[in-house]
Amino acid sequence: MLIFETAPPSTKPTPSSGPRPPSSRKIPARKIEVQPTKLEAVDDSLDPLGPLGAEPAPAASAISVDQAPTPPRKELTARVNRQPSATSPGFVSSEYEDTTLPPGRPKGPPPVQSQTIAPPIRQTPSSVSVEQAAKPTFEILVGDPHKVGDLTSSHIVYQVRTKTTSKAYKQPEFAVSRRYRDFLWLYNSLHNNNPGVVVPPPPEKQAVGRFDSEFVESRRQALERMLNKIAAHPILHHDADLKIFLESDAFNIDVKNKENREPDLGQNKGMLSAIGINVGSSSGKFVEHDDWFHDRRVYLDALENQLKALMKAVDTVVDQRKGLAAAAGEFAASVNSLAQVDLSPTFSGPLQGLSDVQMRIRELYERQAQQDVLTLGITVDEYIRLIGSVKQAFTQRQKAFHSWHAAESELAKRRSAHEKLLRQGKSQQDKLNEVGASVSDAEKKAHQARLLFEDMGRLMRAELERFEREKVEDFKSGVETFLEGAVEAQKELIELWETFLLQMDAEDEAPLKGHPASGGPSTLENPGPTGQTGEGEAGEVHGRAAPASATDVALEQDA
Repeated sequence: MLIFETAPPSTKPTPSSGPRPPSSRKIPARKIEVQPTKLEAVDDSLDPLGPLGAEPAPAASAISVDQAPTPPRKELTARVNRQPSATSPGFVSSEYEDTTLPPGRPKGPPPVQSQTIAPPIRQTPSSVSVEQAAKPTFEILVGDPHKVGDLTSSHIVYQVRTKTTSKAYKQPEFAVSRRYRDFLWLYNSLHNNNPGVVVPPPPEKQAVGRFDSEFVESRRQALERMLNKIAAHPILHHDADLKIFLESDAFNIDVKNKENREPDLGQNKGMLSAIGINVGSSSGKFVEHDDWFHDRRVYLDALENQLKALMKAVDTVVDQRKGLAAAAGEFAASVNSLAQVDLSPTFSGPLQGLSDVQMRIRELYERQAQQDVLTLGITVDEYIRLIGSVKQAFTQRQKAFHSWHAAESELAKRRSAHEKLLRQGKSQQDKLNEVGASVSDAEKKAHQARLLFEDMGRLMRAELERFEREKVEDFKSGVETFLEGAVEAQKELIELWETFLLQMDAEDEAPLKGHPASGGPSTLENPGPTGQTGEGEAGEVHGRAAPASATDVALEQDA
């Protein structure tokens, strides 16, 4: 029982609130509400809500003014901001009493139990689904091609802008500068790092005319399509070399550091060398035992020949359009030279209009030829190169097959040596253990080589199916764009000729509408009387030419 020092309690404490041994002074929190309490007379201003959960008590002795109220304990409910109220001594814990001050002196403010503050809620970004995290989006633009370097080391540099939702990159948007050989490095790196994957290749290198505007534009579009296809691939967009290519500001330094860490980067070893399997030149001819892969190989050979023939036809069409544009330009120049002679306004005007139409036609043919290259031509050329990449994947599978059989042969040799030692029975145990360990290692390598060959086969099946789907979509889009461009070009050509004809008709009708004002037609239709001079005489001569001829004939007969 706790007793205030300034005022003793006016009533006897209840038996439940009497003195207790020290071991029972700490009251559990759940027993607070069931203990009988005795309320002292306090000012209502200290507790406007009044005591809660207690019976009305008789008048008690007043508490000294200089005695501070007993601090409340935190309730189990959410009422944590309630004003402190005076409670019975049994409710107050002794740890709040200050025994250092003498009686009669005012005490300082009682310690108040700190309110438990919930930790601040961390603002996290909006949740991303597993599929979106596994398949981030990429939007890559290759632009701003410009020539740099002197005469001996001049080359074209492109700006590669990337916008992605992948968390593997530092920023969602960034831009770097790359040249053609950097794109070629990316292709070779992806090809070596991912055996069996069809990597979209860059356009082929060209030594003559590599700075022509048309060639630079076609190469820019081909490089842009290459990067977007790589970024859309479910396997290639996770490759670390792609991240270096798209993001690194010190690209050449990073590539050199990577080559120092991985000296076998450019030797086309990849996963086979990683498990200790020889991938050198294979001996013997590869015989395909899987009919599905054999049919795919035959199909790809035929498709490649057809696409090459189509590419030649597209090049012929483009050359003919360029020749037609040149012919239209020459014809326009000749007509313009004839119009400059200025024989008469009625003659030079239509010639000048015809020259302008032919110049417009020349521009239209040139634009259409360029569109044919950038729509259908670039698609055909891209898939010819993609077929080459597919064949490289087939070559990697053949190497994996030969490596598997080489590992099997090595395993057979080591097993034979081990069995020979066992039959002899005179070998030392250390020698037997060494040979047995080599057999186990050979078994492990052969097993890994077989699994790699089988996994590569499954991967190539998925890659070839993806190749077929994308081929249909790309050719459909390319042919539609080609046809739309041809239709629009013909519409523009028809509109040019119709506009020219309307101008010619307007020029022909203008003199006829202005002729009656000069009096010409009225004079021709109503000639003046005989004997008048000027226009009347001329009208009489032209208007009565036939009667004059009859009179002359009669006079000749009389004579």
